[in-house]
Amino acid sequence: MAKDKDDAPKPKDPIKKLRKLIRNAPVAMLTTVGADGSLRSRPMATPEGDFDGELWFFTRYHSPKSEEIQENQKVNVTYASRKNDRYVSVSGRAALVRDAEKVKELWRGALKQWFPEGKKDPELALLKVTVDRAEYWDADANRMVDLPRITRQEKDKERESEKRATGRRPDPVEAPTQGGAMG
Repeated sequence: MAKDKDDAPKPKDPIKKLRKLIRNAPVAMLTTVGADGSLRSRPMATPEGDFDGELWFFTRYHSPKSEEIQENQKVNVTYASRKNDRYVSVSGRAALVRDAEKVKELWRGALKQWFPEGKKDPELALLKVTVDRAEYWDADANRMVDLPRITRQEKDKERESEKRATGRRPDPVEAPTQGGAMG
């Protein structure tokens, strides 16, 4: 591990560690802001996939959570693994989207219990959280590791690397929507 200015150990690749922590804690707590300003949290299953600065969840098109996100996009997502003393807190902006290709990519059969009509369920929507800031508890170093804006910077580096490799600008990461974003 590298050392920072306080001489405390610092992880060599904090983004890689963040990805691993998220992958190993499949259920998150999503916190939204209610119309009255109160915070509301609920468990959300995180689909398999590699964290790239965005988190994706399946949700219902018409739900109190969706209404809250339409009013205030600011959310917090937390993950915890008591077994390993691992904790992650992610702040970002949420958007409800309909993207058939992304649904196909992330869909798992177990989701049918919430969406009986499967991938074509009219209530099915995706919740995309674009991460602005992330932090996690590094139990090995006994400290919080703060990653302000690092996830966005990491995504920009990947895009620039792709541009150099292919000689062209990659497509934007924004998920296409059918009929526009919900809200």
